[in-house]
Amino acid sequence: MMTPSPTETPSPMARRAAIASLIGTTIEWYDFYIYGTAAALVFGKLFFPDLSNTMGIIAAFATFWVGFVARPLGAAFFGHLGDRLGRKAALIVTLTLTGSATTLIGALPSAETIGVLAPMLLIALRMIQGFALGGEWGGAVLIASEHAPERKKILYASVAQVGAPVGLCLSMASFFLLSFLPDSSFLAWGWRLPFLASGVLLVVGLIIRLGLEETPDMKQVVESNATSRLPLKEVLTSSPGVVLLAIGACAIGGSSMYFKTTFALSWATTSLNFSRSTFLALGTLVAAVSIVAMPYGAALATRFGIRRVAVGALAAEAVLLPLMFALIATESTILAAVGLALATIPNSMYYAVIAGMLANAFPAHVRYTGISVSYQLCGALIVGTTPMVAQYLLDETSSIAAVVVFALAQLFLSLFCALSLLRRTNDNVAQTSAETEIVTAPADSK
Repeated sequence: MMTPSPTETPSPMARRAAIASLIGTTIEWYDFYIYGTAAALVFGKLFFPDLSNTMGIIAAFATFWVGFVARPLGAAFFGHLGDRLGRKAALIVTLTLTGSATTLIGALPSAETIGVLAPMLLIALRMIQGFALGGEWGGAVLIASEHAPERKKILYASVAQVGAPVGLCLSMASFFLLSFLPDSSFLAWGWRLPFLASGVLLVVGLIIRLGLEETPDMKQVVESNATSRLPLKEVLTSSPGVVLLAIGACAIGGSSMYFKTTFALSWATTSLNFSRSTFLALGTLVAAVSIVAMPYGAALATRFGIRRVAVGALAAEAVLLPLMFALIATESTILAAVGLALATIPNSMYYAVIAGMLANAFPAHVRYTGISVSYQLCGALIVGTTPMVAQYLLDETSSIAAVVVFALAQLFLSLFCALSLLRRTNDNVAQTSAETEIVTAPADSK
């Protein structure tokens, strides 16, 4: 049988980079998701007590969006840092900033204690959190994929993606356990515990990341003196069409999770007859299904190409996402669980290949900036506004149908942009052809 060449076999550093990428993004997304959960459950009451219940929720979701607004700024800053000085340095700073901001949110007094200063501080810390995460995603994808063997780059890039559902799972699980507290205790101090726990996770993440080496691609860029003086300017002037297509391609990949968790949690516990603990448990189910489905999406893309996985996954989600909303509306826990699980599978498979899709679209010397800015602009313009817009549509129409149309519009935008982007970057045809040659080659004679 053929034996893998050295370039096909992951090195110990490649494996360590993948693990560091997973753990780091898990911590970062945990921090981001606990904010979304708290925004749906308590921030309206604690930081906007003078507003009605509905307007308080929308105001809380607006502060949730602020984090997404800050993410493109972080993407530009850390993209510049990562493309000029290295991926590792940028990732250490991003983790430190987001962990510190999240811990401070857990210690923040409510509006009842310090008045209008409370929501102002909440917004400031949320902006720091978003600014840091703006640079985290791109760096985590590259630290894993650029250490990976050539034909496993999509698979390794997806490891960073898995951190999102793992972080969501930890977030939902932590709030699920706290949901058994009396409402008065949960509002007074219970919600703070997941935020304060981020301080411990920060230390763990830093220890792991400090042990990494710089990626081979970045070393080659530095050694050849090919670093860009202004990576953001180069990306926006040389590849504006690629950036726009990448923004659209990421839309449903990111927003689908917020339809299922942040928005659905608010809808189910205020307009439907779901208890907080029940729907938090369902949110944990979503995360668990996503953790299992993502590696399959990446493996299939490695074998058959990103295009086939993207089209198949989004076609399935176009059917299953409306079904999910319909099943949640029955107010049956079992049917809601089935709907959430089914809709999560194709979206997770698509989300798994987004990192590889974007990394293929930009050259190494501006790759950190290119993928970070594209992904985070999508977050600010589309993903971050999703819970707020969905809540507004539900309140204005008193029907979930408007939200379903909104979700499908994002899905078809992603399908069109993903196919257009893959045509421009030629998918991963060379990689797939090489894989096919290995599979179909006759066994070596002994």
